[in-house]
Amino acid sequence: MNEERYLTKRTTVKEMDEILYKKYKVLDHGFIRVIDYMGSDSAILQAARVSYGKGTKQINQDEALIKYLMRHYHTTPFEMCEIKFHVKLPIFVARQWIRHRTANVNEYSARYSILDHEFYIPKPEQIAKQSDNNKQGRGKAFDLNTSKKIIDSLINDSNLAYSHYEKFIEQGLAREIARTNLTLNYYTQFYWKVDLHNLFHFLKLRIDKHAQYEIRVYAEIMLDIIKEWVPLAHSAFIEYCLESAYIPRSGLEVIRKLIKGENVTREESGISKREWNELMSMLYKQS
Repeated sequence: MNEERYLTKRTTVKEMDEILYKKYKVLDHGFIRVIDYMGSDSAILQAARVSYGKGTKQINQDEALIKYLMRHYHTTPFEMCEIKFHVKLPIFVARQWIRHRTANVNEYSARYSILDHEFYIPKPEQIAKQSDNNKQGRGKAFDLNTSKKIIDSLINDSNLAYSHYEKFIEQGLAREIARTNLTLNYYTQFYWKVDLHNLFHFLKLRIDKHAQYEIRVYAEIMLDIIKEWVPLAHSAFIEYCLESAYIPRSGLEVIRKLIKGENVTREESGISKREWNELMSMLYKQS
């Protein structure tokens, strides 16, 4: 009974408790689910008010304070919240994900266990050519006939690799060697625990329209989960990070001249062609 009374003292969020362990399906065989969480919007506010003391008395509303923190890059209070996800994802997506080194990770080990016969196959609309202007992205999708041939090859190769993997295991080959034959589209799993500040950084990069589709779909679900967990912080993140724009000093000079009605050319601004196009895209909402 004492333990039960102690556990009730923990700050909880009803909406999060209702989705704990709920699997959100991603891609063809993947999923993401919340295993545990710590803190809420109130934890961010509590930490900020301890830190800033009397300096926060001018900000009366909780929402205003969280917006202030986000707007002025006071990130420490957001680190008071943590969340742990269980993620099932293709190996090549996991290798992108793991580049975010500000989290605690424990991955399913194919040295000890046998991987399931589950691999990711893109939908036809995701079978696209290499982008002409982005060395790490996709361009236009192939026609359906070409896409079907590519998908058939991916399926055949993945099945063939797994059949050899099974034979290796049956022969008694060490699992740590047998796994090397599998393709990068096979699924792995990990537990990923991260604080809210670093999660926001992850989402800022991975939910961007230029991010790879296969990791972006996970990020989109995570953003929806955050809205249930810390709605005030979520709103501030959308306002000041996700749907805002970074403008360098030279870009601001261009904007000031445009506001005055002056005609500005790229050559006069001294801005590179790529930066100029990005600035014009922000100003005139070009795709």
